[in-house]
Amino acid sequence: MPSKKALVRRPSPRLAEGLVTHIERTEVDAGRAVEQWEAYGEALRTHGWETIEVDPADDCPDSVFVEDAVVVFRNVALIARPGAEARRAETAGVEEAVARLGCSVNWVWEPGTLDGGDILKIGDTIYVGRGGRTNAAGVQQLRAAFEPLGARVVPVPVSKVLHLKSAVTALPDGTVLGHIPQVDTPSLFPRFLPVPEESGAHVVLLGGEKLLMAASAPKTAELLSDLGHEPVLVDISEFEKLEGCVTCLSVRLRELHV
Repeated sequence: MPSKKALVRRPSPRLAEGLVTHIERTEVDAGRAVEQWEAYGEALRTHGWETIEVDPADDCPDSVFVEDAVVVFRNVALIARPGAEARRAETAGVEEAVARLGCSVNWVWEPGTLDGGDILKIGDTIYVGRGGRTNAAGVQQLRAAFEPLGARVVPVPVSKVLHLKSAVTALPDGTVLGHIPQVDTPSLFPRFLPVPEESGAHVVLLGGEKLLMAASAPKTAELLSDLGHEPVLVDISEFEKLEGCVTCLSVRLRELHV
């Protein structure tokens, strides 16, 4: 049976100091962010996911974006080395969490940099964003960790957004979703579906045809509903002010041997 465990991490009190790169900084309401984070976790649990809370990292403003700290393929965890030096302290607590779950732990080493948000897994194919927070050495180390396990690693250029998964995610059948102005090379993906809103490019597969999506993408939710999917909408507006999306607020562990 596939596992349905999701790592999450409570927002830092310093969340409003988080990094922004491709958007203008706007004021973040930290209290509202905590409420939104709690609702996000509840949405996962309502749809059969067990949420596992990683120890908080209160001195790391971006630590709520827990997906960036690790990449997991089957039972192997690759601890990231974030491209932003200010985020590197975030990985220790995540390493402890995946080790407790029984994962075999590897690390990205200098000079490699790699953010988990640059990784899109579709079956045994691992697309990796190259150009922002993840460098060539990071891609090489990703290959070394996962290709022996049967993964196929495909680098994808990223220049218009922070991470690959800021631009694209995938539906249960492997069709890649993207908002065309944010995607460098849509033709790299065998099946690509353009969506009308930037935040509509971000879905978390909850199981069956259920898709966790941001409430800020109602047109995309309607499009996907018409195609037979079941959107589950959550308000993550405070995290969107920091280039966050529904994918980066959790690490979904689907292939653990439990």
